[in-house]
Amino acid sequence: MGMKSLNQQAFIAWADAYLREELSQEDRSRFETYCTENPVHAEIFAQHKAFLTTMVKAEARSNFKRNLQHVAQDYHEAHSPKPATKVISLWDRLKLNAAVAAAIAIVSVFSTLWLTGYYKNLKKTTSDYSALRRDMNTVKRNVNAQNAAIQNIHNTKDNVKETMHYGATGFMITKNGYVVTNYHVITGADSVHLQNHKGESFKAEIIFTNPEKDLAILHINDSTFKSIRSIPYTFKRQDSDMGEDVYTIGFPRDEAVYGQGYLSSSTGYAGDTLAYQISIPVNPGNSGGPLLDKEGNVIGIISGKQKGIDGAAFAIKTKALMETLNSIPADSLNGKNVVLNNKNLLHNLSRTDQIKKLQDYIYIVKVY
Repeated sequence: MGMKSLNQQAFIAWADAYLREELSQEDRSRFETYCTENPVHAEIFAQHKAFLTTMVKAEARSNFKRNLQHVAQDYHEAHSPKPATKVISLWDRLKLNAAVAAAIAIVSVFSTLWLTGYYKNLKKTTSDYSALRRDMNTVKRNVNAQNAAIQNIHNTKDNVKETMHYGATGFMITKNGYVVTNYHVITGADSVHLQNHKGESFKAEIIFTNPEKDLAILHINDSTFKSIRSIPYTFKRQDSDMGEDVYTIGFPRDEAVYGQGYLSSSTGYAGDTLAYQISIPVNPGNSGGPLLDKEGNVIGIISGKQKGIDGAAFAIKTKALMETLNSIPADSLNGKNVVLNNKNLLHNLSRTDQIKKLQDYIYIVKVY
C-alpha cells in the first residue's frame, strides 16, 4: 500500500488489517510511519481503535448482565429451607458458576466479533461522544454493583435488581406526549422516566429507534400526564446557514442549563450531511436536547461532543428527525398519530421569554 494520502475508507480498511495483525512486519512499520506523517489519519486511527474497544466492552457488559440474571434465577428457584450445610454448599457452587459465566461471556464476545467478520466489515465509525464515555462509566458502576449483589445474594430472597441510572435530555414533539431523545441515551434501558423542571416524573415507553441517526422516539405512558394545548415551537425542515445564531436548553445537571453559540459547519463529524457542527459547549447530559434558531424554530437535536477537538459539538438536523418519524410503523403508534405543530409562538418574544416558555416541554431523561 502506497504512502500517499488515502481516503478515509481505504485508511480504515488498512487500519483494521493492522489491528487484526494481518500485516507483515514491514507493512506494520509502513502503517506506523504513515500515521506519524499524517496526523489527521493518526487521530482517526486512535478514534477508530477506541470505538472498537468501547463496542467490545459494551457487548461484554450485556452478556455479563444476561448471565448474571440466569445465575440469580437458578439460585432463587433452588433456594428453600434446608439444613445449613446444604445452603452453604449451594452458595459456594453459585459463586463458582457466576465467575465461570462471566468469563465465558467475555470470551464469547471477542470470538463472535472475530468470526462474524465484524472488524473487517465495519464501513463507518461514529464519533467518540463524551456521552458514550459517560455511558461506559455507568456500565462500570453497574458491574461493580452487580459484583456486590453476588457477594450478598445469600442474605436476600429477592432477585437482584439494577438500580443505577443516568440522565440526559429529551423534548416534546407533539402535544399528545411524543418525545425525542438520542438513541445512545436509552439503548439497553429497562425503563425510562421523564422529569420536567417542576420535578414531576412520568413513565415513558420507547416507540421507535433509529440507531443510524442516533434518534429515539418515546411516548409518555402515564395516567398523571395530561395532553397540552399546543407546543410553542415549530420544526425547520430546511438547512440553516453556517454562522447562524443558535441556542439550546438541556440537563447536564438536575437543573436546566442554557447555552448559546452559532453553527460552525453545515455538516457533522466526518462530513455527515444529516448533522451540524456547533460552537455551543455541551456536556453529556445535553444529549437529546433541542437546538433552536433565534426565531424559536427547532433546527436540530444535540447529539454529543467530539473527543480531542475543543468546541466541536454536533447536532442532528431536523431533516433526520422527519425521516425517522416517517419510518415509524403505524401499529407502533396505537392510534396516537404524530402530528407536528405548525404555528410558532416564540418568534416575536425576547430570548428570556422564549426560554420561559420552552422549559415546560424539555425533560430530564432518566434511564434505569
